[in-house]
Amino acid sequence: MRSPVTSDSALAELACPKCDARLAPSVVTQLCACGSPLLARYDLERAAATLTRQAVRERPDDLWRFHELLPVHDRAHRVSLGERATPTLPVPRAGAAVGISRLCVKDESLLPTGSFKARGAAVGVSKASELGVAAFAMPTNGNAGSAWSAYGRRAGIEAFIAMPKGAPPIHRIECALTGAHVTLVEGVISDAAAVVAGWVRERGLFDASTLKEPYRIEGKKTLGFEIAEQFAWDPPEVIVYPTGGGVGLIGIVKALDELARLGLIGERLPRLVAVQAAGCAPIVRAWQAGLRESTFWEGARTIAFGLTVPKAIGDFLVLDALYRSGGCAVAVDDAAILAAQAALARDDGVLTCPEGAATFAAASELRRSGWIRDGDRVLLINTGAARNTTLVPLRSA
Repeated sequence: MRSPVTSDSALAELACPKCDARLAPSVVTQLCACGSPLLARYDLERAAATLTRQAVRERPDDLWRFHELLPVHDRAHRVSLGERATPTLPVPRAGAAVGISRLCVKDESLLPTGSFKARGAAVGVSKASELGVAAFAMPTNGNAGSAWSAYGRRAGIEAFIAMPKGAPPIHRIECALTGAHVTLVEGVISDAAAVVAGWVRERGLFDASTLKEPYRIEGKKTLGFEIAEQFAWDPPEVIVYPTGGGVGLIGIVKALDELARLGLIGERLPRLVAVQAAGCAPIVRAWQAGLRESTFWEGARTIAFGLTVPKAIGDFLVLDALYRSGGCAVAVDDAAILAAQAALARDDGVLTCPEGAATFAAASELRRSGWIRDGDRVLLINTGAARNTTLVPLRSA
């Protein structure tokens, strides 16, 4: 690794949230010795010297404007495909129809490769490049594979992708077009993960699986930074997030915690809602039982393919975020997802992926129950483009 003269990052160490181990971030690192994901920690006193509201306003509106709290030291290693801040769009008609007067959607479909996975890939691949990684392997339900393959190609890093055969075909095409080695696997993402584990063990590849390296989450947390900025440094009362592996939700909490410690926002966390499909809802089941970890969901199946994660490695972090914030977990069925997708498009012209539409279905349910209150500012996260839809009922002319 080339040693930079100066650093754009205040990265200080990697920390284990389970055993409190501390590791240096200067070498390639995967999981903690105890098996837990590792989280990046920053010298916040150093970051505070330059990361101010005014500085953020004056910087280009790209992902790297929060560079003090991102892990890449040398900007020469930043890998970019032109990612910019994504818009937060009011959806007044859809909101009025379900009784939520202050409803917005943050539309991640406008990022490169068409989903929020570009955030994690931009930072994860950039740090891998800085650490000298030559090839990586990962399982994917689709979007992450497209993103990491594209950013990997941009960085000159070889990609090995294992993807369930049932994933939207567009993703296997995109991975192949960017030169990734794609293997289609029977079953769901846990089956693809088993294939990747074999590659890592036998070929010595870098494991870029969700939370098996510390830096994908650092890219995802820029979603939280943008939410704070776009809500005038006063985050909304409720954030509704489609939860498969849950890295984005964990990242939002990490971002808001860091901003609060810097004094850029208050200490209040939004009430976080983890939305899953009724056909694969391990986090919901664990939350309903008051557990700290989930159990494997057998027979996972839903049209929202990105939510087909039977057991997330970071489930304990997701559940902790829900308990800390006074949030909840909600499961919605496929019919409700399709109806929500149609309503957002019909009422306000917002095209969402099924996973993003699931957040509107869940918010509607929470408003009916009274959990979402009058006047709450409610933010839905649409994680990807509508091209990921596998089934939409069409009316005859």
